[in-house]
Amino acid sequence: MLNPSKITIDFIDHERQRYDTCGDYILYPNGEIVIKVSKTGNADYNCLIALHELIEVFLTQKRGISEESIAKFDIKFEKKRKKGNTDEPGDFGHYKREHRFAENMERLLAHELGVDWNKYSIKVTSL
Repeated sequence: MLNPSKITIDFIDHERQRYDTCGDYILYPNGEIVIKVSKTGNADYNCLIALHELIEVFLTQKRGISEESIAKFDIKFEKKRKKGNTDEPGDFGHYKREHRFAENMERLLAHELGVDWNKYSIKVTSL
């Protein structure tokens, strides 16, 4: 079970992600969690991505779904992605429940921040 020693959120250029994603997390053996968020140019958007990743990592770890298996699935999904397809790997993966819950919380925060979900989605998928 997850017992983090440190949580870091890094805002990075999109090209520095491990694969074509706007948010990613890595768990280290020492308990450190590093969340990588692609810079969107909008602080609210960056916050929403970070929140999603934080919730997802806690839920997947609590339920015994390894970070390695998620990354492997996501990378394979992205390699097979057809041009123009904007599906989220998490909507199809073995961590679908956790991903969807994180998205629901992301949507609630977006509403509280006054973020237009459609504009946000367009920005995130355009990275």
